[in-house]
Amino acid sequence: MICTVLIHALPLRATIALVRREKKLGHLGLNFWKDVGFVMRTILYAFVAHLIEMALWAALFVICGEFSDFATAFYHSTVNYTSLGYGDIIMSPAWRLLGPLETADGMLLFGVSTAMISL
Repeated sequence: MICTVLIHALPLRATIALVRREKKLGHLGLNFWKDVGFVMRTILYAFVAHLIEMALWAALFVICGEFSDFATAFYHSTVNYTSLGYGDIIMSPAWRLLGPLETADGMLLFGVSTAMISL
């Protein structure tokens, strides 16, 4: 979870720097399309960070021996991270606590993403 928070800190930092720069230059709030572009860039930053974080969780699942291939681990990770919770793939009792931990991590980081977009 610490690694995913650090990963998410990068786009958060980039967004804060961009907002500060644009405010200092007086560009924010003057042009609708420029503002839309700013929001779209922020959403892209957050989305890429989420994909990397899900991949990191998937790699952990493979390292723990829960899945033999990355594709299945990534699918399971996306279901957990987004709190979708299909339940079609279940982890072994030894590692099943990782699922709820990933869900909590994803929910918290989606909150951070929402804050980024609202800056």
